[in-house]
Amino acid sequence: MDLDPDTDLTFTRTLPVPPALVWECWTSCEHIPHFFVPRPHRVIACEIDLRVGGRFNTTFHVDGNEMENRGVYLEVVPERRLVFTDTYTEGWKPAPDPFMTAILDLEAGPDGGTIYTATARHRSAEKARAHEQMGFYDGWGTVVDQLVDYAKGLK
Repeated sequence: MDLDPDTDLTFTRTLPVPPALVWECWTSCEHIPHFFVPRPHRVIACEIDLRVGGRFNTTFHVDGNEMENRGVYLEVVPERRLVFTDTYTEGWKPAPDPFMTAILDLEAGPDGGTIYTATARHRSAEKARAHEQMGFYDGWGTVVDQLVDYAKGLK
C-alpha cells in the first residue's frame, strides 16, 4: 500500500490469535463491544451489514456522552482485508464532516498468529495530526490489546 506520511497513520503488530478469529471479532456485533473502544469507554450499539456499501455503525459511551459513528464498508476480503469509512453512510450518502477511512490488513503470522496492520487515512494532514494528537497509536494499540485478550477467551 502506498502510504502518505502526511495523511496516513499506521502500525503493524503480530497477534497470538489466528486471522480467522481476528476477522470474526471485527465483523460481528456480538464481539465488537468487547474490544472496539478503549476501556473504560463502551460500545453500546452496533450494526453491521458486511458487504461493500453495507453499514458499519457504532455508538460509544464516552465520559457520560453518546457518540454515534455511521459508516460503510468499502472493501471486504474475508480474513484478509476490511476497509470502512465515515465518509459515506449507508446508501452512499456523503457525510457532512468525514474523519477517516480505516484499513485493516490481516496476514497469517508465525505460530498460527496474525500479522495485523491498521491504517487510518485522512482527508488532510490537519485531520491526521488531530487524530494522532487524540491518541491514535495509544488508542488503537489499546483496542488491539483488548481484541487479543478477548479473542484468547474465544479459542
